[in-house]
Amino acid sequence: MVRVQRVTIVLANWCPHCVPLSLEKAKRVAKDLGVPLQVLDIDIPEQERAADRLVEEHGDYVEDYIIPQVFLEYDGSRVEHLFTGFSEGVSVTEARWADLFKSRFYQDLLRAQNES
Repeated sequence: MVRVQRVTIVLANWCPHCVPLSLEKAKRVAKDLGVPLQVLDIDIPEQERAADRLVEEHGDYVEDYIIPQVFLEYDGSRVEHLFTGFSEGVSVTEARWADLFKSRFYQDLLRAQNES
C-alpha cells in the first residue's frame, strides 16, 4: 500500500492565510498522518526554488501563484496537491480548511494511512 511520507507547505511568513492559520492546519495534517512537515518559505531563495518547482509540477501554478499550497508526498515519489489558500479573505481560507478536515476524502486518507 502506498503511504504518505511527508506533508509540504509552501508559504510566506507575511501572508495572513499562511501564518499562523495554514501552518497550524498543515501541522495538524502531518500529525494526523504521522509524518513530518516540510515548510518551504518563498522568501528564502533556496526554499523558493524548491517551492516553485513543486507548485509548477503539482500545484495551482501561475506566475504569481497563490499561497499557501499544501502537498502530500507518497512512497515512490508521487506528489498530490491537497490545498490552496483563497485570495477572497482569511475567513474563506479558514472555512475551506474546515471543509477539508470534515471531508470524506480526508477521512479516507487517514483510514488508508493508518491501515498501511
